[in-house]
Amino acid sequence: MNPTPADRPAFRPEPPDLLAGRGIALGVSGSIAAYKALALTSGLVQAGARVDVILTQAATELLRPLAFQALTHRPVVGDLWAPGSELAMDHLAIAQRAELLLVAPATADRLSRLALGLAGDALDTTALASTAPLVLAPAMEPNMWAHPAIQAHVASLTARGAHFVGPWEGRLASGKLGLGRMAEPETILDHLRWLLARQGDLAGRSILITAGPTREPLDPLRFLSNRSTGSMGFALARVARDRGARVTLIHGPVAQDAPVGVATVPVERALDMQAAVLDLAPACDALIMSAAVADYRPAAPSERKIKKQPGDLRLELSRNPDILGSLAEALAEGSGPPPYRVGFAAETEDLETNGRAKLQRKGLDLVVANRVPASFGAGEHEVLLLTPDASEALQGASKLAVAAAILDRVSQALGASPGTGTDVSVPRSERA
Repeated sequence: MNPTPADRPAFRPEPPDLLAGRGIALGVSGSIAAYKALALTSGLVQAGARVDVILTQAATELLRPLAFQALTHRPVVGDLWAPGSELAMDHLAIAQRAELLLVAPATADRLSRLALGLAGDALDTTALASTAPLVLAPAMEPNMWAHPAIQAHVASLTARGAHFVGPWEGRLASGKLGLGRMAEPETILDHLRWLLARQGDLAGRSILITAGPTREPLDPLRFLSNRSTGSMGFALARVARDRGARVTLIHGPVAQDAPVGVATVPVERALDMQAAVLDLAPACDALIMSAAVADYRPAAPSERKIKKQPGDLRLELSRNPDILGSLAEALAEGSGPPPYRVGFAAETEDLETNGRAKLQRKGLDLVVANRVPASFGAGEHEVLLLTPDASEALQGASKLAVAAAILDRVSQALGASPGTGTDVSVPRSERA
């Protein structure tokens, strides 16, 4: 079958944020880390969430309710017993409409109250009345976090389905270094997205993704590598996770953290990446090879630093193995169905010609041909999605938009229709 030529490049919007339109109840307790709750609230609102804020009495000593009201454009619940307050019963309405209940920061006192089921203020009673998943971002001194009583409460809450984000190691308000620092707002937001990504058109599917460069050692200090940042692979991991897939990310040396809920396998050399792919690919439903794997490596890496000498240095290189080629051989010897395989072709010219050559040579199901040098680290891309019988052109698309388009093809091939998994609600029984 002759392939359908690529049409005029299509505009591809980014996939919607999983927090968009979701009802989030945010409880803020009395810790100096409460200042992060403002950034957290802003992030939720920018993502499109509907945010109801509940402040404890101690929190109002640190932050004014008006600040949260200005960000959310919604009333803020505070003193449950304020005389004449029209908000006296609002905590019950919040409890009923919340899809997630987030407490950030969660102090030692607040963890204890939640674990014991106390009902002394609006946040207590909202937690008792809500059936939404409970997410806690602890913030306290290291000795308090390590105290047996607090750890017993953490175990109790975890056993009842509560989700903990942090605490982190770092410098605390006391000036000490230790475990007790509240997680950063962006990490908390991504944890909420992961909790919401329980259903989708890739739910139950296992997706293996490679990302980033490889480093081929020349001596203990130097290596051969390339300009890949891994951003495309990390975008694929995020979008696949958001669509319900179980995602494993094999990545080379990169300067970014994987999305929450994504399993990672860090590697250094091309040989390391090959071993990881051969080990994990046979059990996955789809393999997306977005890593920029080095074609060559130094034939004889030096165990000592190579000293500068007069004249030129001649470097002998050995060819690295073809990971997709070696995988095809391994799959041919196996008994199970092969995964849907996606490869990338970074080209300076003739995107479709070179991309189709790779599609045929590697026996792939889909090739993503992207133009360099703009592709490495760029915010927008010129991309061709090439299958044996069709082409789709994307012009000026972001990495998340390209990732969504790739995963649409994966979803179709695996027997699911893109967009059918719009109900990504969290089971309401999964909460403390």
